Amino acid sequence: MIFQILFKPLFKLFAKHFPSYQVRCFLFKMAGYKIGYQVFIGEELIIRDERADKGMVKIGDRVAIADRVTLIVSSNANFSKIRPSMGDVHRSIEISEDAWLGAGSIIFPGVKIGMGSVVGAGSVVTEDVPNFTVVAGNPARRLRTLDRMERYREEKIDEL
Repeated sequence: MIFQILFKPLFKLFAKHFPSYQVRCFLFKMAGYKIGYQVFIGEELIIRDERADKGMVKIGDRVAIADRVTLIVSSNANFSKIRPSMGDVHRSIEISEDAWLGAGSIIFPGVKIGMGSVVGAGSVVTEDVPNFTVVAGNPARRLRTLDRMERYREEKIDEL
């Protein structure tokens, strides 16, 4: 409980503005997020999870997250009169391996980004993205599926 109140916000604050992506990844791990290997996290990643448990954000291996991406894990109506009828939302976000989130994209609670998927810059993702799918827009819509040859080329590049 003390961790949630004191240290997590500090780690998030330092990670958000630190110039080195490796240090940003380390600080987000220290804040309690599950982050895989060879992950790139751009500057100013925002994770809205003030009232959520640790571990509700899972980022797989080789994920690329561009600058100013927002992950919304928890949300509520704050002091609004509608809060009692709306309640609080707390759902995890999972970003599977080899996914790429474009700059300024927003991921809503409960969303899973599939393996090898691409989220276009500025997109608002409100529902799950299947594996090897490119989505963009507000709300994000499927633009296309990456074909086998593209996936094969990416695997060969990884081997180099």
